[in-house]
Amino acid sequence: MRIIRFISNTGTAQLAAVTNDEKIYPLPFQDFLELLQKSEDGGKSCLAIVNEAIEGTSPLDQSLEELSLQLPVNAYEVWASGVTYLKSKKARNYESQGSEDAESYYDKVYEAERPEIFLKSTDRRTIGPNDPLYLRSDSNWQIPEPELGLVIDKQGKIVGYTIGNDMSSRDIEGENPLYLPQAKIWKHSCSIGPAILLAETVEDPYNFEIICRIFRGEKKVFEESANTSQLKRKYEELVDFLIRDNEVFPGTILLTGTCIVPPNDFTLNEGDLVEIEIPGIGRLSNPVKNQAAV
Repeated sequence: MRIIRFISNTGTAQLAAVTNDEKIYPLPFQDFLELLQKSEDGGKSCLAIVNEAIEGTSPLDQSLEELSLQLPVNAYEVWASGVTYLKSKKARNYESQGSEDAESYYDKVYEAERPEIFLKSTDRRTIGPNDPLYLRSDSNWQIPEPELGLVIDKQGKIVGYTIGNDMSSRDIEGENPLYLPQAKIWKHSCSIGPAILLAETVEDPYNFEIICRIFRGEKKVFEESANTSQLKRKYEELVDFLIRDNEVFPGTILLTGTCIVPPNDFTLNEGDLVEIEIPGIGRLSNPVKNQAAV
């Protein structure tokens, strides 16, 4: 069962459930946070509440492709994990040392008990499906980072899975690891969507296939896939460190790191289109623009 949000015929945002047979049922909630609150207040799972809400109702006439999808949850905060895959470690070594096989502080991060976790975005900074990603004006080496996102409640329980694009400026981070906030956070540098797959319906969360495609004009210039089975750390481990001595809010998203990195000579250009797909969740598409042109 997936949860989406779309613009209804009245021009307002509407939460809906998408069943395995692709039928779409409107839900009596303004947003996913209201669904989470209902779950907490009633002591019922999100799936149970959704099933009760759609029982005896009729699905929409439109297909998923016909809807104007929005950000599925207005998360107060989006956090991200770094260097959680071997390929990510090698990419960080190349940025900072000029060689994937060189040793650097990222080797220590990869092997350490404590994972790298940083604040990536906030409610008003996060964009959804089809919204434009912006290129940072002071970087010449920028890439998407396709990631599985964990949607958690205020206790840290994983209630759903989504797709995230943790845009990165490789030259800024490679110059100095203390520049990480500027290498990761700028206007329209984090996209989330198009749906939240309820955790109760997932048999094996360590078997998500992640696919990234980049189009330049009509030409596909990059495609690569990875699997969450390659992740070095467990989701619960990442969440445990996030909530340790830290207040998290309902609907918080924790991105789990990337295992897909374009070639070292590749950088995004204005006009590119980034697609990140996780079968079972959906496809997150965002065009790329220069901020100066907006």
